[in-house]
Amino acid sequence: MTQEASSLRSVTIYDTMSRSKKELIPIEPGKIKMYVCGVTVYDLTHIGHARTFVFFDVVQRFLRHLGYDVTHVRNHTDVDDKIIKRAAERGVEPLDLSEQFIKELERDFDSLHIQRPDVEPKVSTHIEEIIEMVKTLVEREYAYVTGDGDVFYRVNRFDDYGKLSKRRLEDMEAGRSGRVQSDDDLQKEHPFDFALWKSAKPGEPSWESPWGAGRPGWHIECSAMSMKHLGQTLDIHGGGQDLSFPHHENEIAQSEGCTGKTFANNWMHVAMLNIDGEKMSKSLGNFWTTRDVLEKYHPEVIRLFMYNTHYRNPLNYSFDALNEATRHMVYFYDVLARLEESLERGGFKPGDDAPTDEWMDKKRGEQIVSFMDRLEDVMASDFNTGMAVTLLHEQAKWANELTQSKKKPKAPAIRTMLAIYENIRNAGHILGVLQGEPSEKLLELRDLTVKTLGLDTAEIEAKIDARNEARANKEWSRADEIRDELLAMQVEIMDGTEGTSWRIHYAEKDH
Repeated sequence: MTQEASSLRSVTIYDTMSRSKKELIPIEPGKIKMYVCGVTVYDLTHIGHARTFVFFDVVQRFLRHLGYDVTHVRNHTDVDDKIIKRAAERGVEPLDLSEQFIKELERDFDSLHIQRPDVEPKVSTHIEEIIEMVKTLVEREYAYVTGDGDVFYRVNRFDDYGKLSKRRLEDMEAGRSGRVQSDDDLQKEHPFDFALWKSAKPGEPSWESPWGAGRPGWHIECSAMSMKHLGQTLDIHGGGQDLSFPHHENEIAQSEGCTGKTFANNWMHVAMLNIDGEKMSKSLGNFWTTRDVLEKYHPEVIRLFMYNTHYRNPLNYSFDALNEATRHMVYFYDVLARLEESLERGGFKPGDDAPTDEWMDKKRGEQIVSFMDRLEDVMASDFNTGMAVTLLHEQAKWANELTQSKKKPKAPAIRTMLAIYENIRNAGHILGVLQGEPSEKLLELRDLTVKTLGLDTAEIEAKIDARNEARANKEWSRADEIRDELLAMQVEIMDGTEGTSWRIHYAEKDH
């Protein structure tokens, strides 16, 4: 172990397998191999997908911030029953449909500032690895071939089947009693055996194999792709909570059956997203794609909204919560803008070396200097993003107090403001927010809300002009009346020495 690797801050995560928090101990010191199950690309991603991948984006950002060498792999499932069905409905080739929705996914995830993984494997380009793995499982008698050319995994052969989800085969079998058997069930030795290879059907994409033409089953794909790019044992395997069973359970069975080694040392699962307290569902009419939400709310607002709920707890999506996140994001960018203005009055800009004078006060100085250590502490304890945001508010509150005066700041205040500015930016980099130019981002936030609320900028400006005219004519009642009309439109006006400006008043409002 190198001196550099041994000095890296340790990280504690909740491991789904052990149902406990444990220290993340890399297989290779200083390096993290992380695989996250991606999306079956037959449609636009939904906001639940966004939550999962925003979280794992923060995981890799934070680990890299600490100095770990992270290899992040996230797959695209581009061969699947749902893709084949949707392609047939549209009269297009399945792989062409997949490629279209991979591009749509990239567009939405780029908008959300989700950094691209180091490797983004596709099932269609890993058929050789999948076939080799299935062959090994057949040879080791963990799998069997049917007369139709299908290959199934033999769950009874794997002693620890159910160890991730804590389900017992006997209990699951009891729950199936009385069910009508499907054609697949009639081929299986056990009702919970699952497909590793499916024989070709007319009109479906297929590849040649030792068992005839066909295509992979769902679960084998991730095992083959993860081991191809990260090796036989992973440091972290992640995904949405809904994948814990059967997908991740089956990945473990087939991977460990193939190699005889532990498949993943740590399992991380992101809890589900609800809409106003109910499970998101197209049938309930409360289904939101990532694109839908991006049309109404700023990408950084969406990320900030997600951070207020710990990733292992269900997240409740609501307009009120997103409006609250918008208010906070506006506040943070406004604080950054005012810090820049105050520093400029003192002859400084962010990034400059600070004056050497003492801090404004000892207590505040100690908390500002220790900010990144405290942030790392909460993030290193199972990625507590809610506490990270609380610490951001602490710094922003002090910055807000320091920038109230329009006078030229003195050296102690300049040093304090430079440090707070750097703290906010550094924390924002880990969280994937607060990296833009403040005045530009404030305009983006304002204009997107104007669009979402269906407001007319020209009408707002006309009302402000009418109010200014009323004030010039000392028609105070009329001026107040117009101000109230604007406030009813969620427009707040501010009178200053350089004229009247306006911003959105982010009050709770039904959409």
